[in-house]
Amino acid sequence: MRLRFINSSRRSIIALKLEQADVTVMAIDSQPTEPFLARNGAMVVAPGSRVDAFVDVTAPPGSNLKILLHDGKQARTIGFVIVSRDPPARPAPLPPPPPLPSNGLPAQLDLKIALRAELVLSGPDWIVSPNLANSPKPAFRVKPGRVVVLALTNRADTATVFRLHGHHFRLLDRLDDGWKPFWLDTLAIEPGQTQRIAFAAEHAGQWLVESVAADWAAPRFVRWYAVE
Repeated sequence: MRLRFINSSRRSIIALKLEQADVTVMAIDSQPTEPFLARNGAMVVAPGSRVDAFVDVTAPPGSNLKILLHDGKQARTIGFVIVSRDPPARPAPLPPPPPLPSNGLPAQLDLKIALRAELVLSGPDWIVSPNLANSPKPAFRVKPGRVVVLALTNRADTATVFRLHGHHFRLLDRLDDGWKPFWLDTLAIEPGQTQRIAFAAEHAGQWLVESVAADWAAPRFVRWYAVE
């Protein structure tokens, strides 16, 4: 099976789990990943984020595999994968799947010559969405084709969700010497934490960045950046 999980909530970070099954993540935020197994079949999905997964169902005939959703307070069953009582379609599990075709994002990012900037995900530089015209100063400017490294700092006491428009980014390792094997456009950052991301500024224009606390009453703040 190929499953797509979409977190369509505006502010809630959720976790999804498929019981008794190996879940291979194939794409995140509409970009192919290097395939990897979700730990214990569970995936954390930020607001607006998407996860595509392959599942080779090897459970015994007649099994009901729970799909669980955890909203930070409790886990509840939101559906089932019901295994037919018919004989298995094949005698053995499938081999690990190859990656999906690339959408053309760069295989490598040169971090040594990157433009580096820090964004604290709160403060007077952030504007409530309808008032963006009142913020003429961009968060940063970059020439097309250059790599950008952003240090994203969450000083709030709740998780904050960051979204980059116009480009997908790599989540850098803590030592800033590599990156996770997937692309993202949305990232949840824990309280008091700093995460570093990198992207190639390939698309000229003026693009939004968003910051919103993972709280139902939190306003959505925006800034913008220029590729020119």
